[in-house]
Amino acid sequence: MSPAPEPVRPGRKRSEDSRTAILAAAWELTVELGYPGLTVQGIAARAGTGKQTVYRWWPSKADVLLDALALKADIQIGLDDHGSYAADLRQFLDRSFALALDPSIMRVMRTLMAQAQIDPEFGACFRDQFLARRRAAFEVLADRAVERGDFPTGRSPALDARIVFGLLWYEVLAEPPPLGANPTGEPHRALVDALINLLTHRPVREGPA
Repeated sequence: MSPAPEPVRPGRKRSEDSRTAILAAAWELTVELGYPGLTVQGIAARAGTGKQTVYRWWPSKADVLLDALALKADIQIGLDDHGSYAADLRQFLDRSFALALDPSIMRVMRTLMAQAQIDPEFGACFRDQFLARRRAAFEVLADRAVERGDFPTGRSPALDARIVFGLLWYEVLAEPPPLGANPTGEPHRALVDALINLLTHRPVREGPA
């Protein structure tokens, strides 16, 4: 006879609901008021909880917003297996660029990147909990391609991740589209196509002279 399933603890469910509400509140308020207008008190009020609950899980408003951003990326980008490195890249890059170049998300990313430069402690969190987390997600696709045998020789998954995110962060920070631009428009498609061509190219080996 199999053991009875462990009952769900009401406290755990309440904690998960509170955490989700806090993350949603932080994001909504940042979009509405901008980062300078975001406060822990405002997050707590919007989420229907107390300030002490927010501070129990996050040391600052920047950390709440960082967690919300990381969660959005995990949910919206995904790591589905489409059978080839090129096909996996297509989904990952399409979704990554569409997400990062969305005006509201782009503003949050730029704000957090700026905060990471002036606050060393938050900067370490930003690198570990977002940048490294996104690179690790990409490397899942590349490692899968290595196992399938369709990852190009002469490079490593870590190098491909640097190429992808180097271009992505450049687009976000240095060459952002106009605020009214459609993030799923042609410029984004052209970048994705160029990256896929670059990352899936197999150099032709010349025979002996």
